[in-house]
Amino acid sequence: MSDKRISSFKEFYPFYLAEHSDPVCRNLHFVGSTLVLAALAYIIATSQYTYLWSLLVIGYGFAWVGHYFFEHNRPATFKYPLYSFASDWVMLAQFVTGRLPTEYFKTKEEMAKQKAS
Repeated sequence: MSDKRISSFKEFYPFYLAEHSDPVCRNLHFVGSTLVLAALAYIIATSQYTYLWSLLVIGYGFAWVGHYFFEHNRPATFKYPLYSFASDWVMLAQFVTGRLPTEYFKTKEEMAKQKAS
């Protein structure tokens, strides 16, 4: 990504999808987000609000493993935390509904070149 600052979600989301081209990374995001929803439901149902902090560990833990070990890039969360947070839920919703746009994902050749650099 260039040094130009992204100023809208519409502009950010294609970049976000390109940063999630590796299917293992995406699947780790989906698992983490789904577990966050399940844990949140449990926390609310049992009134154990002191465990709300664990939602960050679960959600970001799975995502960051995907980025560091499979996608080999730096999570967008560090530069665009709000857009990144919203994008994760949009990506999950599009995945669940079968509407995840794949045209922004990098090709295997582009990913191999990124891993080599």
